[in-house]
Amino acid sequence: MKDLVTNQRLFFNSHVTKDIHYRIQQLERLEILLNSNFELLDKAIYDDFKKSSFENYLTEIGLVLHDIKQAKNKLARWSSKKKVKTNFGNFPATSYVIPEPLGVTLIISSWNYPYQLSLAPVVAAIAAGNTIILKPSEISPKTSSAIATILNEGFDPKFLKVIEGGVQQTTALLKQKFDKIFFTGSTTVGKIVYKAAAAHLTPVTLELGGKSPVFITKDANIKMAAKRIIWGKFLNAGQTCIAPDYVYVDAKVSEEFLKAATTEIVKAKYSFENHNYVQIINERNFDRLALLLDSSKIYHGGQRDKSQRYIAPTILHDVNFNDPIMQQEIFGPILPVLTFTDLDKAVSNVQLLPRPLSCYVFTSIKKVKKKILKEITFGGGAINDTIMHISNPNLPFGGVGSSGFGRYHGKAGFDSFSNFKSILDKPTWYESSLKYAPYTHKKLAIIKKLLKNQ
Repeated sequence: MKDLVTNQRLFFNSHVTKDIHYRIQQLERLEILLNSNFELLDKAIYDDFKKSSFENYLTEIGLVLHDIKQAKNKLARWSSKKKVKTNFGNFPATSYVIPEPLGVTLIISSWNYPYQLSLAPVVAAIAAGNTIILKPSEISPKTSSAIATILNEGFDPKFLKVIEGGVQQTTALLKQKFDKIFFTGSTTVGKIVYKAAAAHLTPVTLELGGKSPVFITKDANIKMAAKRIIWGKFLNAGQTCIAPDYVYVDAKVSEEFLKAATTEIVKAKYSFENHNYVQIINERNFDRLALLLDSSKIYHGGQRDKSQRYIAPTILHDVNFNDPIMQQEIFGPILPVLTFTDLDKAVSNVQLLPRPLSCYVFTSIKKVKKKILKEITFGGGAINDTIMHISNPNLPFGGVGSSGFGRYHGKAGFDSFSNFKSILDKPTWYESSLKYAPYTHKKLAIIKKLLKNQ
């Protein structure tokens, strides 16, 4: 690990990666590698999850290819010197900001969207001009192997290297000095990564999770709310960091929502055979989720098959904040439905929980929308939709508080892997005497006036 980091640092210090054309060439190489290995990528993710080719492209590869296209098209603008206004006290001079790569970066990705969560940060790191060590999750071994095979054969390890393995390999990596660490995963592991980075004063982006709420008010379009919530919740069998974790619905329309949600589940015909559903990633997570299935509160679903790691799309009702399912992020195909009679009280209840990665609001009243957006702090979300904010590269993606910090996607990803040097560029043909001794009352009066007016 130490030799790998050393070699990447030597390569970075050669300044090759700072060249815009070099970065574009590497992005194009990644694009070619992905486009020419669809079959391998599809097979690997099916072996890990039973995820279909359709969903693999929709939720993983397609998003990465879009990121690459945007980065190639906008890289020259993102990386250009940006002039800023110079204050009068520095006249005559010009001021500008120069983006530059941070250096040797480490990306540790999660298992639930193994291609997208590995490669989207890689695209950002390449665009910014860094070298990269990528550590995919060992929990999805087939996709980890596919990523390693494709990238390690396609790139010089001095520029981009994939390291497979588990805790031992990750621990060894975290002992090294990096210029940036980007981590996607659980809050528990995020704390370990953050602590390791602090020993080297390494900047970190943490993309974590949390219990993302969905508010439904009585004036909402219930049928459309159910359609979009059910799709967002049971996509990837609920193993999505921004999936609706629970629904908080006005009691006056709760039964209407429950019926509409059930109708959507039945209509979707979720199954492995229909290529629109996936397995729980492993038996450990299956067992954890099975314990959360309170049979007395199942409104719909609840069927499970451990041999297939299958849990049917399930809706729970009559749930309250003291129930076990409300004590942890679910990260699975179980949707608890809570009810409220007072929106102010409902908002207060959510405010008492750790800040979520996402929040969704279904309402037709602007006042309600503004209230929730103003009073609840969260990373990002949507009004009258779920999950789809992640598909807009112009919306910076990330969490807040225990759901993480730092942003990426699009320009925000480039910024996350960049340092911005601020430069004041002054000529030598003139110099004011104001800042130099002797200090006088007259000079002080002029300085005060300048600072007041600038």
